[in-house]
Amino acid sequence: MTLTQLRYLVAIADADLNITLAAARVHATQPGLSKQLKQLEDELGFLLFVRKGRSLEAVTPAGGEVIDRARAVLAEANNIRTYAANQRRESQGQLILATTHTQARFVLPPAVAQIKRAYPQVSVHLQHAAESTALDLLNQGDADIAVISTAGDEPQGGIAVPLYRWRRLVLVPRGHALDHDGPAPAIRDLVDLPLISYDSSTRPGSSLQRAFASAGLEPTIAVTALDADLIKTYVRAGLGVGLLAEMAVNGADTDLRSWPAPKEVKDCIAWAVLPRERVLRDYALELVTALAPQIDRRDLRRVLDGNQVADWPAPPTWETLTQSITT
Repeated sequence: MTLTQLRYLVAIADADLNITLAAARVHATQPGLSKQLKQLEDELGFLLFVRKGRSLEAVTPAGGEVIDRARAVLAEANNIRTYAANQRRESQGQLILATTHTQARFVLPPAVAQIKRAYPQVSVHLQHAAESTALDLLNQGDADIAVISTAGDEPQGGIAVPLYRWRRLVLVPRGHALDHDGPAPAIRDLVDLPLISYDSSTRPGSSLQRAFASAGLEPTIAVTALDADLIKTYVRAGLGVGLLAEMAVNGADTDLRSWPAPKEVKDCIAWAVLPRERVLRDYALELVTALAPQIDRRDLRRVLDGNQVADWPAPPTWETLTQSITT
């Protein structure tokens, strides 16, 4: 039994028993993959798949058990390789980040630039996704870190590290009816206006829906988007009042006016979610501490290794974080 045979076995399962597709994914020939599968079955003494002619029709009960154990073996083999690369202080590799547009566009660039300066041979790949999809990518092994935000409990599905707190802003074009001196708009001032916000705003139980419900109101969501730049574009087009992350509004938006969202709209926390039971390269942890300088990288490593209980410092506000980075 070899790691190659186990890798081919898992590839077949992940390709829905399509040997041609599995062979392409592992850069093998179809005959070569089929030969390795037969050798593995001969060594084990039982069939892993039910066959119909030359095709695989189903996984046998014993085959399902072997596939589960093969995944565990392959994961540990990869952990050993990653540990060895860290010990050798290798400076090349890849880092896959699953994250939202707002984080990728307005938060991550300085941290990624810092990693690229320290590890110029590391390639960084951004996978834009909604929060739930980003966590799925992490749990499937298709991402090294998920950078997401929540307005409630900490995210599940990994080791969640709080980075910073941020608030949402109300955004209107200059000349809008709300563009006047005086107190910021209250939540009742927004209830009859068309709102433009993130896709998640339409979901039952979303933080925006909860905010209006707490005041006995129901928002009118006119336009949604995953992309904060698109939200600003539609605000500029006069289609409604924007509600978006403060990180997405900067000094270049001189044609727009913004205020902190009403108190009913709670602050959010940005998180770096790291995989459990998977060894990460040192540069991945450096990215986390670049995003959250209040966290000691040694503590982060000890938590990931299971040698310390997570007791993270309170995350700073976005405004405090950006001031500390620029000074």
